[in-house]
Amino acid sequence: MVLDIEKDIIQWRRELHQIPEVAHDVPKTAEYIAGKLDQFGVPYKRNVGGHGIVALITGSKPGRTFGIRADIDALAIEEETGLPFSSTHKGKMHACGHDAHMAMALGATKVLNSISGDLPGKVKILFQPAEEGPGGAKPMIEEGAMKDPVVDAIIGLHVGGIFKEVQNGQVGIGRGAIMACLDSFRMTVWGKGGHGAMPNATVDPIMISSYIIQALQTLISRELKPTSPGVITIGTIQGGTAYNIIPEKVELLGTARFIQEEDRTNISKRIGELASQIAVGMRGRCEFEYTYGYPPLVCDEQFTDFFKGIAEEVVGSQNVVTIDNPTMGGEDMAYFLKEAQGTFFFLGSVKQGDATYPHHHPKFDLDESVFWRGSALLAETAFRWLKSNG
Repeated sequence: MVLDIEKDIIQWRRELHQIPEVAHDVPKTAEYIAGKLDQFGVPYKRNVGGHGIVALITGSKPGRTFGIRADIDALAIEEETGLPFSSTHKGKMHACGHDAHMAMALGATKVLNSISGDLPGKVKILFQPAEEGPGGAKPMIEEGAMKDPVVDAIIGLHVGGIFKEVQNGQVGIGRGAIMACLDSFRMTVWGKGGHGAMPNATVDPIMISSYIIQALQTLISRELKPTSPGVITIGTIQGGTAYNIIPEKVELLGTARFIQEEDRTNISKRIGELASQIAVGMRGRCEFEYTYGYPPLVCDEQFTDFFKGIAEEVVGSQNVVTIDNPTMGGEDMAYFLKEAQGTFFFLGSVKQGDATYPHHHPKFDLDESVFWRGSALLAETAFRWLKSNG
């Protein structure tokens, strides 16, 4: 059934690819999705947590509610693919595959709506903005996206090549925590400015910062279990105005990623403690602010096993790959999975050629021939789960 609309799914992706929008500012994208839902005859609610859309398919028989989530935002990147359907919005591009996520979700919506007479229960399709930041899942949940009716189970996917072991057309699954939290922090290291030739009369915040940066890595190597992954990265350092002046302060921005919530709680405190003590020990001081972002993404093991059986039927058991090691990337699908059982799977779909470009690259592109698999997996899982949990 999905193969009958394969060309439509590809065309929807191409049309969405041309109108990328960033973060919560996605009015054209939301309008496009609403237009397709109108064509399908599927009712929906707009402006949920911003420009989020919640569509609802009601089956002819009573039952539970299954959720399908698709993120809809793009990135602030100037496209360089040269595709005939390249972005028409300067400085914006679907460089992470969310255009495909939307198209696949629309495909699943059309198929499920066409068989609603055989559907026991309801299917909610959540089109969510701002996955790339600052986060759109939490605002949608806060405005009731997972209620009325309550979503009992939910599924989402990511295309591309996040996991190298998942080849094109293959499906990657993971049990438990498979993606990290996405936290950030800010430090302001204060010293005493002065002449670069007279450091004894100053307190050098650049030198203090250099010790802090190195010491932070000992939190990973000496305070985490060796089998528990974690990352601390300093992404920006701002300080100083001239080669011969020691500045008053240095500002540092960084990110911290953990798979286990306990590690996240402990190390987030230790970053500030360690930085502050180093600064004080070198006659300066450090102001520290830690921001908790997306939580770790945890897939329900029982549901993932249920999905695995379906995936093996749809794409063949040889094309279902178990992901043993999580990625330290983050995803706000994690918020939905804290509300209901479910899973998040990965569909290998990087366009092959003389050069293969990764996510967030201005030449990133996808293999459209596998899109139908995403729609089929979303629709089939929704249908089977409702049938087995009626």
